[in-house]
Amino acid sequence: MADTKERNQTSITGFILLDFGNLHELKILLFPLFLLIYIVTVAGNVLVVALVVSDQHLHTPMYFFLGNLSCLETCYTSTILPRMLASLLTGDRSISVRGCLVQSDIFGSLLAAECCLLSVMSYDRYLAICKPLHYAACMNRRFSFQLAAGSWLSGSVVSSITVCWLSQLIFCGPNEIDHFLCDYTSLIKLSCSDTSLMVLVISPVCFIFILLPFLLTLASYMAIISTVLRISSSAGRQKAFSTCSSHLIVVTIFYGTLFVVYMLPDTAALRDLNKVSSVFYTILTPVVNPLIYSLRNKEVKEALRKL
Repeated sequence: MADTKERNQTSITGFILLDFGNLHELKILLFPLFLLIYIVTVAGNVLVVALVVSDQHLHTPMYFFLGNLSCLETCYTSTILPRMLASLLTGDRSISVRGCLVQSDIFGSLLAAECCLLSVMSYDRYLAICKPLHYAACMNRRFSFQLAAGSWLSGSVVSSITVCWLSQLIFCGPNEIDHFLCDYTSLIKLSCSDTSLMVLVISPVCFIFILLPFLLTLASYMAIISTVLRISSSAGRQKAFSTCSSHLIVVTIFYGTLFVVYMLPDTAALRDLNKVSSVFYTILTPVVNPLIYSLRNKEVKEALRKL
């Protein structure tokens, strides 16, 4: 009876994503800006994948992981930006319930996969700098493939868990989401269903697939920094640190803004800060990845020159 009554209350067929508010002047600036970012993101990441595949000198574990990251970033940004661009262009900020659930599910799975992949890349740099004599034996082609596949598989696991719960949510109240994307926290707040069990399940999932990879990444870089500081010559320290500094920049931007969004309390005063921080880890990180890795890497620039 309770389930029948709850289903009868369902009246919402779609949501309104408020994006960046009703500032018309801001939308005029944001559309060309985000369009340019999307074009550069897709073109840059596809180019990195093409370089890694075509150039024999880039057939190493480090560039194999970089190619996977670029592929992931292309999917990641394509989940969010096309709908946002359409909304900014047409003014239609509506999205169906099914479309919102699908975006939330894909976004969550790619976020988990990226966290795991960044952790794998940090472990690769740890072996290269801290265990250089064992690097070739440890990070062979089979093991690097298993690590990359495991990162993508982690996203599939998160997707399977979240789609199971999100598909059971019922919405019968307010339909406005004060964000430019559908994430599970917003959907939980708007749902009329009992979400206590879902929150209980999502918490350990976030720990396993987001916080644990962050801790592993942090441990790897602490070991790297400790090893680099013990190198006697300044030239040696600079060379060792340059091999992982670009990755460290990406990790800092990604996790720094991610924790601002999900660790700070969700209050009206901090809502704009959360929205700006979300732009960094969902939109700006994918566009800076190919720029940072290509501009700071001689082998990538040489491969680009050949191409």
